Amino acid sequence: MEAPPAVSAAPRQKVRFGTVVSDKMQKTVVVAVETTKRHRLYKKTLKRTKRYKVHDERNECRLGDRVRIIETRPLSKEKRWRLAAILVRGNVAEIQPQAIGAEILEPTSAAAEETGTEDAATEEEEA
Repeated sequence: MEAPPAVSAAPRQKVRFGTVVSDKMQKTVVVAVETTKRHRLYKKTLKRTKRYKVHDERNECRLGDRVRIIETRPLSKEKRWRLAAILVRGNVAEIQPQAIGAEILEPTSAAAEETGTEDAATEEEEA
């Protein structure tokens, strides 16, 4: 695989660092950029997350990657950023959280039926 071309930012182009949160579109990824800001009056630190549609010409990005993006001309209705570099490859589980929870719940409900703990609880409520 050939090396990506060196992408430099012009002085007026904005540069952001974020995490890829979606790669389901062709040549487009959604990058979440998190910024912190202090409240003017209460001085509490607030976290703000903004999601950008980013042009990924080679479909290189995967879920969880840390990337650098650069502002560019409008490429589509919502796409105004392009991928500059993938900084760190992300490690994201391939199993959905619902599937993990279902595996845990099935054996516990089966064990409860065998021991009769549900029946004992309902009898105590009735009495």
